[in-house]
Amino acid sequence: MSKPAVKKTAAKTVAKKSVAKKTVAKEKIFRVAILGFGTVGSSVAQVLAAQKFPGIELTWIYNRDIDRKRAHAAAKFVPDTAKWTENIDDVLNSRVDIIIETIGGLDPMEKWIRRALSSGKSVVTANKQLIAYRGAALTRLAQKNKASLAYNAAVAGGVPVIPATLQGLQGDRITRLSGILNGTCNFILSHMEAGEDYGEVLEKAQAAGYAEANPSADVDGYDARAKLCILARIALHAELDPDAIPTQTIAQVSAVDFHYAQELNCTIRQISRAEVDGRQIRACVGPMLVPSTSPIAWSHGTQNMVVTSGKFGGDVVFSGHGAGGHPTAVAIVSDLLAVAHGGIPVSLPTKKRQVAGEFLAPRYLRFVVADEPGIVGAITGALGKVGINIDSILQRPGYPKDCLPFVITTEACLTSTIEKALRAIQKFSFILDAPLCLQILTVDDKAED
Repeated sequence: MSKPAVKKTAAKTVAKKSVAKKTVAKEKIFRVAILGFGTVGSSVAQVLAAQKFPGIELTWIYNRDIDRKRAHAAAKFVPDTAKWTENIDDVLNSRVDIIIETIGGLDPMEKWIRRALSSGKSVVTANKQLIAYRGAALTRLAQKNKASLAYNAAVAGGVPVIPATLQGLQGDRITRLSGILNGTCNFILSHMEAGEDYGEVLEKAQAAGYAEANPSADVDGYDARAKLCILARIALHAELDPDAIPTQTIAQVSAVDFHYAQELNCTIRQISRAEVDGRQIRACVGPMLVPSTSPIAWSHGTQNMVVTSGKFGGDVVFSGHGAGGHPTAVAIVSDLLAVAHGGIPVSLPTKKRQVAGEFLAPRYLRFVVADEPGIVGAITGALGKVGINIDSILQRPGYPKDCLPFVITTEACLTSTIEKALRAIQKFSFILDAPLCLQILTVDDKAED
């Protein structure tokens, strides 16, 4: 029996074209405010205008005297859409995403930045005093409110030592930091090395915008001290009290010291040092003699240089310009972009550490005396009485006998020991001026290749 024929019907399937609508993800716009329109703030505006970074929109400028700042030549770099204000509440209550702080100081800046971070606004700052004294607490506040606090520009201007340490050296255990952290002092000392007078060079630095009208923060070491504390937090994972770090001014250094330093095959630079010593950190800031073979001696002008010494990776040298509006602005804008595009690296946990100012080092001692018999014997006797050995005695010709500078260099001795000897020496009637005592960096100080 034959099966009935089954009629095959070809069902024509019409495929509907699914038209996918092309959706372009709208790029997030980060609204940015600049607090302060001085040398650094105006340079930030200039960098932003020149680079035209996508997704970055400058919306607010805060300054105390906006009429004067609007007349500034750099105001042309501020977009017409940006608002100017003398009222900080306008910025803090706005929908700004990232605040760039370039004013400096602790008060009222700490209060303003706390308000910004508490409302979820991220902050980029070059304020080394604020970060040195309040950085740990502000970082915790930022993390609590899912904001970022970036301060790479607070140390060494255009030298990316903080991000390099966070990203490239976290695997090592850094035990020592040393180097030049203040471009203004390096500018002054390197010009004095070339034969210029301290006062004249200071005026040049002020005219160039490297030094303030009151240069104390730079020349007395407070600026470098704050930066050293910030680096110690990042590299040594140590919270230090800036006020506990001994500092020495460069204002006591004179032309004669550079003459004697050259005889010793050295130069003079303001050096910041910090190193791990058990549970404490040995730290100091001040002018020191640096061997001419050291990379640190080769830095001139506003150049900064930082040498980190790691247990496994050895010495790493960072170098670049550290003073002036544009180097600092570049670091600030780099932080701004890092915050906008994924945040910044987080440093390892830190611990509060005691600061010790005691260093074992050779010393350079310069005395100014009224010449009379027995001076050298009296001074060397006072040094020998506390166990300090003499390395050399130097006296350049051509100085009047009633105001005669001469130099003694010693073998390595402790800071407390040399200070004890100098207290005794200052009582001698032939001493006309306070002796100048400088550390001499050596190969053991990791200051050389």
